[in-house]
Amino acid sequence: MVATRNAAFAEESAEVEVLLASLAKTKDLSKKIAASLSRLDASGKIVKDAIGPIYGNTEQLQVTSRNIDRVNEAIEKLRQPLDARGREENIIRQGPKGAGLPQYLGALKRVDKALTDLNSSGLRSNQQAISEFHNLLLTGVNQLNDLYRQMLQEDASTVEPLHFITKQIPFPTMSQDKVQTLSQVAMAIASGGAHSARLGQRDEDVAARMYAEVRGDYLNSSLQNLSTASISTSKRRANDTAIYREGSSGIGAYANAIEGMFLAEAENTSRIFRNDAGRVFSMTCSKALSTFARTLSEMNTFIKSRILTDCFLAYEILDLITPLSYRLESRTGQLRSQFADALRPLRETSRSSLSDLITQTRRQAESTSTLPPDGKTIPLVPETAKRLQTLALFDRPLLALLSSIGEGNWKNPTTGTGLASQSSLNLELTPSTENPNLLSHYLLDIVDALLTTLNTRSQSLHPKKPMQGIFQLNSAAVLARSVQSSPDLVRYIGITPHNERLDKFRKRATELYMTAWREASMHLFDTIHTSGSRPMSGQGPGQAIDSTSIIKSLNSKDKDKIKEKFKIFNTSFDELVVRHKSLHMENEVRTYISREITALIEPLYARFWDRYHEVDKGKGKVVKYSKGDLSGMLASL
Repeated sequence: MVATRNAAFAEESAEVEVLLASLAKTKDLSKKIAASLSRLDASGKIVKDAIGPIYGNTEQLQVTSRNIDRVNEAIEKLRQPLDARGREENIIRQGPKGAGLPQYLGALKRVDKALTDLNSSGLRSNQQAISEFHNLLLTGVNQLNDLYRQMLQEDASTVEPLHFITKQIPFPTMSQDKVQTLSQVAMAIASGGAHSARLGQRDEDVAARMYAEVRGDYLNSSLQNLSTASISTSKRRANDTAIYREGSSGIGAYANAIEGMFLAEAENTSRIFRNDAGRVFSMTCSKALSTFARTLSEMNTFIKSRILTDCFLAYEILDLITPLSYRLESRTGQLRSQFADALRPLRETSRSSLSDLITQTRRQAESTSTLPPDGKTIPLVPETAKRLQTLALFDRPLLALLSSIGEGNWKNPTTGTGLASQSSLNLELTPSTENPNLLSHYLLDIVDALLTTLNTRSQSLHPKKPMQGIFQLNSAAVLARSVQSSPDLVRYIGITPHNERLDKFRKRATELYMTAWREASMHLFDTIHTSGSRPMSGQGPGQAIDSTSIIKSLNSKDKDKIKEKFKIFNTSFDELVVRHKSLHMENEVRTYISREITALIEPLYARFWDRYHEVDKGKGKVVKYSKGDLSGMLASL
């Protein structure tokens, strides 16, 4: 057991000795490595001291070399435009047709870039080259200008707008190929103009102005005949008193042509000038719009001199042109303010005409010095009736005008004129803003001004009330007939409560005319007191009156009174019938008055005849008319 343990200790002791021997060797190796590193460090210092200056010089040489390369590159860039001048000059001198437009535009673009590069260098030595390049660019742009104008002129021949309007053909626009070419040329001209502008010579708006000039002349010349036609169709002879008839002026065709041609031109400019299309379009249309404004101004002069008959032309123009301006604005974003300015004189005339119509209608009625002796109405009444019908046709512009003036302000000429100075008028009324009562009230004010004034004149010129009444009835009937025959007018003054105004005039006139008939009817009332138990109105329901018994119950004095009443009534009735038949009555007046007379006279006479016809014992000397005879006479009225 002891021998085994000693053997284990001896083995471990041997291992320790081996490890100690290895550690001694490692220490010796570390010392050698340290000595080697020390010697290497010393050698490195020696190398650094020797090579350091050489490395520094090499680095500086590398920087210098890079700088030289950059200078060479800059010189090469500066030389490139100068080297290209001869090549580009040869192309430009050939012109766009000789060199071909694509190659020509490419050369101009390269010259433009070269000029930009030379300008950005800031070198004084380049000033001569800059001047030469600019002259070359200017030559190229001038040649483009000529080409551009020539291409525009090819599509600028005057057209006849009515041909396109009547056949409903779209107005011509430029082909896509030409539009594309014009767009490229316009951009090249603008680019060249920008360089010229910097040198204080020209500007970049040449292409836009040239386009506006050529195409503007095209629009203006094409529309000129319609402008002339609008003026000529609006002029009338001095003795022509007819009310303007809707559509009889050429302004409608003129407006259609303007809209069609302007929209076609807007399509051209949008494709050629893109982002600047609105401004160029406005410039292009300016000449035609100036002619249009002068046309409206001249037409306005005619209208103002004949306001009672031609104010409707002003309403028609407003109704045509104002919506047109909104449509063009929605499609192009342009021209609404220009149209508003052109319409301003007509708008002011239209607004002031509202009070003028009432004032002049009243003045004409007041100036009436004689009236027909048969009760016939005067020409002023049917003229006013026709005017009312025509006003109702232009309800849309009139509603807008009346809304801008305000309820009742049309009665005051000063107010109407003062409000007429506003520069804009919206004719696009919506259901929420439209107030048809305004037009109803205005039309009824014209009716009131006419009839009230004529009734006053009738009281002075017609001494008898029946004549006054029949004149007033005829006047009211003519107006009422014009209302019923016009669906447009019915909507405003032919419905409740607006129709009550005419009914009031008719009722007052009826009272005047029926005065004499009521006086005659008074003779058919009796106040005779009888004695006894004679039957006065029959012995019961359905029983006939016994005239013989009634007459027998009368004394001689009462009988004489009855005879006198018959005689006076007969005389009055005969005179009234003769006078009635001698008067002029409108058909509806005669029918209406006949019913009124019959309703008054026939029941009274029938009652009186039933009671007292036996007063002359059937001889017919006192009782001239039987009930049937009287009914026949009344029916003949």
